[in-house]
Amino acid sequence: VQLQASGGGLVQAGGSLRLSCAASGRTFSRYAKGWFRQAPGKEREFVAAISWTAGSTYYADSVKGRFTISRDNAKNTVYLQMNSLKPEDTAVYYCVADPYISTTKDDYTYWGQGTLVTVSS
Repeated sequence: VQLQASGGGLVQAGGSLRLSCAASGRTFSRYAKGWFRQAPGKEREFVAAISWTAGSTYYADSVKGRFTISRDNAKNTVYLQMNSLKPEDTAVYYCVADPYISTTKDDYTYWGQGTLVTVSS
């Protein structure tokens, strides 16, 4: 069972990146999925989550209006489109999956390995 995140990199402030997270080893099509991030020296924090039908989405206040979470169940993949990036968005981004949607990291069973996003000023 694996969640493989990709798409991180270095971008200037104001730029955009799209993260992807592909699942393998089992079908996560009916699982809620989400993203958390952890900046150096800080706690891991919630970013966004999406229900398995994509009918419900949740965002941290800090990213609302700039980030969009989406999913393609046929590809077993979740995406995070990040626009208007700021230096404070710099972090390792982790994708997650669980049968139930939540904004709490302890509620998520499956975690990807993380992808680094660096936003320069």
